[in-house]
Amino acid sequence: MATITQTMPTTAIELPNLHDGTGERQRNQISHTEPEAVADEVMQQSLLADSEVPDGGYGWVLISACAVVTWWFVGVSYTWGVMQAELVEKKGYSSSTLAFPVSRYWLFLNARLIRLIGARITACLGIFLLGLGSILSGFATDSIAGLFMTWGFVGGLGTSLCFMVVSVTPAQYFKAKRGIANGIVYAGGGLGGTVISFILDALLQKVGIAWTFRILGLLIMATGLPAAWLIKERAAIKPTKMVEWSLFKDVRFAVLFAVGVIGTFPLFVPAFFLPLYTSSLGLPSSAGAGLVAAFNFSSAIGRLSCGFACDKLGSLNTLFLSLLLSAFSIFVLWPVSNSIGPLVAFVIINGSANGGFFSTMPTVVGNVFGSARVSVAVGMIVSGWLGGYLMGAPIAGYILNASGGQEGGIRAYRPAIFYAGSMATAATVLAAVLRMKVDRRIKKTV
Repeated sequence: MATITQTMPTTAIELPNLHDGTGERQRNQISHTEPEAVADEVMQQSLLADSEVPDGGYGWVLISACAVVTWWFVGVSYTWGVMQAELVEKKGYSSSTLAFPVSRYWLFLNARLIRLIGARITACLGIFLLGLGSILSGFATDSIAGLFMTWGFVGGLGTSLCFMVVSVTPAQYFKAKRGIANGIVYAGGGLGGTVISFILDALLQKVGIAWTFRILGLLIMATGLPAAWLIKERAAIKPTKMVEWSLFKDVRFAVLFAVGVIGTFPLFVPAFFLPLYTSSLGLPSSAGAGLVAAFNFSSAIGRLSCGFACDKLGSLNTLFLSLLLSAFSIFVLWPVSNSIGPLVAFVIINGSANGGFFSTMPTVVGNVFGSARVSVAVGMIVSGWLGGYLMGAPIAGYILNASGGQEGGIRAYRPAIFYAGSMATAATVLAAVLRMKVDRRIKKTV
């Protein structure tokens, strides 16, 4: 074993003797690490763990399996607008009320569960609950409370379990390619949303709302469970605190937490309201489903591109750029989208930026705070997203209703659009603050 000792009291890191050059590269990285970072025991553990990652091998099987899981839990969330439009038309529900069930009751205290039962069982449980929630929703279409409990609570719990698994396991297999690995995982969700939107539109026309829910649930289980079974940790996740409050003493973590809290409020607004918006333009339901598909396909491209950009430009730079594009598209493009052309441009740009946020955040956490801390740090940060997921789209729905609803034409959507744009802008400003806090050099890859 080779030992590298920093010029500070009782600090030493042992690295494995790797023969492919990776070990030497990692040793060089550690030897130039700032003393204050090495003094952090968790960062030491992260550097050691990162020196051993294969950056490939079974990691690609894991990434493929995680992408299938993400296909379903992200895809069904981003295609809720198709179901929402049908429920508004056939059942007479309001759009603001229907936005609540898809908020999914995301419960992000699941890092401890992964440590207790393992990533594989957690992923299988998550997919099972997601599918079960959809099947049960087929029996609850006449009850808002029923949709809350089935699609919202049962399916939402499954969603949160799946999210935590795909967010923390890739870091055990990838370091140099961590960004692109996370990008592939979350691109699966965008592609899933693209395909699912067309599937839902076809099923709704042929079998109705109830059976669409049931068939969707069966598809989730049939394809998601085999993929979930392929997910496994490379090494057991060490026991840690469920909440590491000391992280909030780090200004970087506090600002990143705030970016997530604010940035999630506008994320689902475009995807949820596109079918209703196209209806207000006088376009058929198939156009709405097509735009949701385009949004999700763009999201997949954005997730993959931002994952690649994280490795080349830096994860913090990529996070800032994705939020900037999101704010620009909502404020500048959506308000003038009074025909299909500008609306398609908005869908492509906003979908790409929207997807980039999700694929970039886990990479930011792993790179800035250490891979050994990624499970607890991601759990804490994503817990802050609960408000945005629970209230972001419903607030937009209430604003829309107060402005005249669908009957008010596309002008009635503008107050809700400006609300979403303002939240996206605030998150962009905070991302810029975080970027400058980490390194003030503009051209630095961070």
